Amino acid sequence: MLYTILTSLVVVGFAGAGLFNAIGLAGQRQNFVRWGFPPWWHLLTGLLELATAVLVALPAFQTTGLIVGAIIMAAAAATVVNCREFSHLCPIGVFVIGLVGVGLTY
Repeated sequence: MLYTILTSLVVVGFAGAGLFNAIGLAGQRQNFVRWGFPPWWHLLTGLLELATAVLVALPAFQTTGLIVGAIIMAAAAATVVNCREFSHLCPIGVFVIGLVGVGLTY
């Protein structure tokens, strides 16, 4: 039961973040550029997050999805720490806790 709940939350979280980043509202696009990424980077990030959601949702690929998600979150954490935008660490931490929770209950 806990496994199903955590997995669902991680899938929904990555799908939501992926859609948000892929759509790339002006403020989000500006964030990526301010952090030193090319203007199209929001789309790549969004697609990787959407792929993570799909992989985590599929039992045969869940481990791969958890690894990809962890890499995305590590890169996000490194970026915001490097740019000293620590307020972004809280949502990143929530995603990390979700990934770890699914991994531990798998």
